[in-house]
Amino acid sequence: MIGVRWVLTGAVVLCGVVSPMAWADSEVAESRDCYLDGWRNTLRCSRLTVGKGDTRVSLAVMVAPAVSESDKAPLYLLAGGPGQAASDLAPMLNFFRRVNRERAIVLVDRRGAGLSQSLDCGWNLMLPTNLEVFSSELADCYLEQKSFANSLSSRQAVNDLERVRKHLGHRKIALWGVSWGTRTALLYQQWYPESLSVLVLDAVAPIETKVFLTAQAAEGALQALERDCLKDRACAQLDDWRTELNDLLENWQATAIPFPDPFTGVLSEEPVPRWVLQNVIRGALYHPETAALLPYAIKQASRGNYLPLSAIEGLLRQNTMSLGLTFSVACAEELNRISPEDVARDEAGTFLGNAFLEMFERGCQVWPVSEKPYAKPEPRSHPVLLISGEADPITPPRYADEQLQYLSNKQHLVIAGGGHSNTGRGCIPELIADFLHAPDKPLEQGCMEEMHRPPFMVDGFGPAPGRKTPLVEGENTLGGEHL
Repeated sequence: MIGVRWVLTGAVVLCGVVSPMAWADSEVAESRDCYLDGWRNTLRCSRLTVGKGDTRVSLAVMVAPAVSESDKAPLYLLAGGPGQAASDLAPMLNFFRRVNRERAIVLVDRRGAGLSQSLDCGWNLMLPTNLEVFSSELADCYLEQKSFANSLSSRQAVNDLERVRKHLGHRKIALWGVSWGTRTALLYQQWYPESLSVLVLDAVAPIETKVFLTAQAAEGALQALERDCLKDRACAQLDDWRTELNDLLENWQATAIPFPDPFTGVLSEEPVPRWVLQNVIRGALYHPETAALLPYAIKQASRGNYLPLSAIEGLLRQNTMSLGLTFSVACAEELNRISPEDVARDEAGTFLGNAFLEMFERGCQVWPVSEKPYAKPEPRSHPVLLISGEADPITPPRYADEQLQYLSNKQHLVIAGGGHSNTGRGCIPELIADFLHAPDKPLEQGCMEEMHRPPFMVDGFGPAPGRKTPLVEGENTLGGEHL
C-alpha cells in the first residue's frame, strides 16, 4: 500500500489486555450537513475531540444515513495504509448503495490521517527518490512532532472507533476494511467483540502475518500475470517479456536512465533508480487494469522506449498517505518483528528483492517509536466475509486461508486475476450486500465465473482489435476478451 503511490500502494499489531477507557476527556461538536468528493449525497459530519495536550486531535466523523430507518447495525469503512484516510474512501460508498438502503455507513479519519490532523510530513504529492534525502526529511518531521508521532498506534485507532460507536449511539457495528484496514478490523474484533456484529475484509492482512514482507507475494502476482498472458493469444505474441524484465533490472544502474515525463514526453532531469523501477512494476500489479499494461511496456523498454513504463509510473505517481502515521504504525508494529532471516527468505528469487522494504528499514532508523507488539489472537465466532485477489501482490489469498484459523465462521471469495482490493469489481458489491443481509448463509458465487482480467495492451493502440481474440488452443483463460 512511497515517494509515489507505487511504493505504498495499499497496503498493510498490537494486542494485550483491554484496559478501562476514560470517556470524560472527549468533546463533541454538533453534526452538520457536508459533502465529500466521489459521493453526491449529503453526509452528516461531526467532530469528536480526543486526547490531551499536544496529542489532542479532533476526529472527523462522517455518516451516510440509511435511506430507510431500520435496526440493522451500521457499517463502518476502515481505510488501508496504514496512513490512508477514511474520507478518501467516499467513492466506495457507490458500491454500498444497496447496503445503505437500510444501514448507515460511517467513515472515521483516524488520528494523523486525512481530516483528523494529517501527519503527512509535507509530502502530499511526490516523495524524494533519493533515499538519503528522504531519510533526512523524515527525521526532521519526526523531531518536529515527536510526541504526536509516538502517540499514534493501532490500539489508539481501535479505541477511538469504540469512542465513535458510543458517540453515535450504535449498539453494535459491522466493519468493512481494506488492506491495513482489515488489520484494524481484526484487532477491533479481538478487543471489542461485544460491540461487533459482522466483518467484511477485503485484501486481508491477518494479525500474525508480516505483510511488509511483500517480495514473494509480488513475485507470485507477476508470475500469475505471465501465466495469463501466455493463455491469451494476443499477449502471448509479446514473447519472453519476463526474461526481458529480468535483464532490464539486472543491467539497470542507479545513475542510468531518466524516464520521459508521462505527460509531456520530455526526458526528466533525474534518472530513475532501480528500486523505483522495481516498485513501479510492483505498484502496477495492484490493479488488473495497470497490470494489463506491463507486458507491452516492458517489451518496449527492452527496446529503449521507456515512455509506456513512464506512463504507468504517471498513473501511480501521487502519494495519498499520511506518511508520518504510516511510519508510526509500521515501525512500532510491523518492522520490529521482521528479522534479517525473514528478509533474506522473502527477497530470494524475486524481481522486487528488498526494494519495497528498504525505505521502511531506513525510515524506521530515524522514526524511533517504541515497539507495540500484539498478543496471539483469541478464537472468535462473528460471521466474516474474506475477499482476496488471486494475483494480489501484497496480501495474497493464502494469508486469509492460513492465518485466520481462530475464526470459526468465515467465507472466502477469491477473484480470478484480481489484484489488491476487489470490493468494486463485478458482482462483489451484491455478494457483500447478500452477506450482510444473511451472514450465516453460504453465498452463491456463480456470478464470479464471469470475472476476468481486462484485455492486455499489445501495441501502442491498446488491446488487440476484434470482438474476441481466440485463445491458445485447449486453454481456459483468465486473460479476458479483446474488444
